[in-house]
Amino acid sequence: MNEMLSSGIEIMLIGMGIVFAFLALMIVMVNIMTYTIEKFFPEPAINEIHSASASAGHTEAGVIAAISAAIHQYRNK
Repeated sequence: MNEMLSSGIEIMLIGMGIVFAFLALMIVMVNIMTYTIEKFFPEPAINEIHSASASAGHTEAGVIAAISAAIHQYRNK
């Protein structure tokens, strides 16, 4: 019985060590990928984002007006 218990604890420690090593390796790889992506694909500047969203806002207002007019015309038929 004592041999089985020590064997079970040994297998448990080996398994936990393998899981810990895998998780540590995964964290390292995610950090490397994050660094690589940020290096080769930087985020655009705030001014570029603001100007893109401002021009998209005008388009959205026109689309909303067109949809509203279409719904109004459909309901009046």
